[in-house]
Amino acid sequence: MAMSFVAKYPDRTEIIPELIETGIEELEHFQQVYALMQARGVMLNHQMSEDLYVKQLIKLCHSGRLERFRDRLLIASIVETRGAERFKMVADHLEEPELKKFYKTLWTSEAKHGHIFVKMALHYFPEKEVYDRLAWWVDQEGQIIEGLELKAALH
Repeated sequence: MAMSFVAKYPDRTEIIPELIETGIEELEHFQQVYALMQARGVMLNHQMSEDLYVKQLIKLCHSGRLERFRDRLLIASIVETRGAERFKMVADHLEEPELKKFYKTLWTSEAKHGHIFVKMALHYFPEKEVYDRLAWWVDQEGQIIEGLELKAALH
């Protein structure tokens, strides 16, 4: 997601270094997850299913370039924050110390990413506008989640 912002908004030079740093951190997480999977004999899926959660959020974005940029930053914040919640729930219920520590690391990192995207929005938009729109997005996201089929997912 972070690298998608770099590609779609290369003119937002003030946030590109932090976006790249976030993207690298996410890729490192994937590398760590993959190493854990290999150690446990778990294979990657051959196909990734469509992410209806994100797809439905994106459908609600404004279409104007500036408004869409703001909306996408706020959606990124919500997705990262929701991921943090899920990782925390997993960490809280794991007994294996290595995995518990790993999921706690993911939880804290994803929570940080959620804040980063709001901070980026505040760099370009008035505070009241950002927080009013974020509250709107949180409400929309809750409605979307209520309508989705329950399935195992962390992010």
